[in-house]
Amino acid sequence: MLRINDQISIADWELTEQFVRASGPGGQNVNKVSTAVELRFEADRSPSLPGPVKARLKRLAGRRWTKEGALVIQCDETRSQARNRDIARQRLADLILKALERPKRRIPTKPTKGSQRRRIEAKKQRGEVKALRGKISDD
Repeated sequence: MLRINDQISIADWELTEQFVRASGPGGQNVNKVSTAVELRFEADRSPSLPGPVKARLKRLAGRRWTKEGALVIQCDETRSQARNRDIARQRLADLILKALERPKRRIPTKPTKGSQRRRIEAKKQRGEVKALRGKISDD
């Protein structure tokens, strides 16, 4: 059971972990021991997440979201399998917490009359400066 907050907790059947060999430093250990973890969360089928949260989670997950509706998190930061497992679970919890935040609705604003007037005055002034750069005609 992975606890996200007071209302949301993820059951063990929704999570599957697969341990694979990690890349990078580690000497002979890296060739023998499968320390990297691949945490798979069946987000689309999860009864613990409401629909809007699933939609926001899908957008936040990006490439980590599969066609089947699962969220895959990989971790091979440390040489310890247990530590990588904890890090992957924490990343999942952080991502879900971020998806729980409802984005603020954007309120469209209008420029003030004063700012519009100042903008037009600046444009006129700039136009006059450029007009003075023209060729001088001999009359």
